Amino acid sequence: MIPFENTWPYDIMMNDLYVPDCPFCGASNVLIPIRPKEIPLIQQGKKKLLVFPCCHNRVTIIDVDGDYLLATERLRKLGG
Repeated sequence: MIPFENTWPYDIMMNDLYVPDCPFCGASNVLIPIRPKEIPLIQQGKKKLLVFPCCHNRVTIIDVDGDYLLATERLRKLGG
């Protein structure tokens, strides 16, 4: 089972990936340095180091679906 706390939503707009909010600093509409053409490579098992440009925090992305990025670490605070 995929741990929901390790996922973060994203959107594709005009060939760019955005997250609605940064999971670390809370910045809004953050353009992340992943291109849509990289998504199939990540889905096939290639890991991607994602450095958020707003606060320079890093996370390793291990999978992507149509709505969420899956990281190796917790991105959400659950239960409070």
